[in-house]
Amino acid sequence: MGTRRTARECVLQILFQTEFQAKNKEDASRPNADVEKKMVSDVKTFANQLLEGVAAHQEKIDGIIKRYAKNWSTGRMAIVDRNILRFSIYELLYLPEIPSNVSINEAIEIAKNYGNENSGAFVNGILDRIQSDFPKTNAKKTQETA
Repeated sequence: MGTRRTARECVLQILFQTEFQAKNKEDASRPNADVEKKMVSDVKTFANQLLEGVAAHQEKIDGIIKRYAKNWSTGRMAIVDRNILRFSIYELLYLPEIPSNVSINEAIEIAKNYGNENSGAFVNGILDRIQSDFPKTNAKKTQETA
């Protein structure tokens, strides 16, 4: 498994843990022991970039999710799906060095592994529409308007 895939999976676990267990954001940002074992230097660097990006832009990202997830409020979504969408949308909008198709494919695979039987298709549908409306070539403009 690649470094970035491992980082994305760690981010999913931390975001999931945040929603389920944390009493405050400081505690939530500390990974559990299993996640900590996976977070070697390169993994930790990319994972921290994603976590900090999601935290800094979560309101905007959640607004985008609401806009593209027709008939689904973020509260009705599975926690796994919602958090995969959060870090993947951050990648699509704010990390132009990562090709969109890579971000989307990674999100789909992680959704298939950690979500329910419909998670891969659900995540794919939303991210594909977002990617169409916010292409990487407009990444700087997207950052300003997202």
